[in-house]
Amino acid sequence: MENYQALREEIVSSAQELTRKGYLMATGGNVSVRASDKSGFAITPSNYDYMKMKPADVCVLDMDLNILAGERKPSVEAGMHCAIYLARPDVNVIVHTHQVYASTLTLIQAPIPALFDEQARFLGRSVEIIPYAPSGTGFLSSTVAKYVRGHNNAFLMQNHGTLVFGTNMERAIHNVEILEKCSLAYLIALCSEKKVTRIPAAIREIALIKLKKDQQRVIKGEPHNSSE
Repeated sequence: MENYQALREEIVSSAQELTRKGYLMATGGNVSVRASDKSGFAITPSNYDYMKMKPADVCVLDMDLNILAGERKPSVEAGMHCAIYLARPDVNVIVHTHQVYASTLTLIQAPIPALFDEQARFLGRSVEIIPYAPSGTGFLSSTVAKYVRGHNNAFLMQNHGTLVFGTNMERAIHNVEILEKCSLAYLIALCSEKKVTRIPAAIREIALIKLKKDQQRVIKGEPHNSSE
């Protein structure tokens, strides 16, 4: 596997950025980055303050969940992250949050349709609900792996939180922010009790084609522009 230190440093800086922005709170949620050789991933430790976290606290695991490095216990959701990486070769970063507005939609089981151009371009056709499964269990890992196959990059986990993917960390954080914007807008629109309009299907499908091209470039190991 590649240099552990670079992966661990990226986890720390990104988790702390997400905490400062209010997407990660207390010790909830987790962040992982896949090694470039696909042999494993680095993930945040279990139940530890993100703002106190140091690179040595970040755990490195292989794809059989053997711990290769790290001074702390890995997140209880490590199995879920591993299952996602196995199901989605285009995903290199996973962010699981309990961000407020998106998490609220999980309580009312309200998947987000294609409301905005940028949502369709970066998150996919829609933001679907993954049925509830207990945290840290094999049932959760298998349930999530079943639902994330395809091309969508954001999901709502029923009565739990969110899952957001990226081809790299910059894109993943960008997608977390888009998801929260869409969630807040959708919640307010639902409260109005008026019809919620969607972007035209043709525009949604054009955006999806661009997203699929991004994902194929990642799978093939080709460079891509995260800001396209």
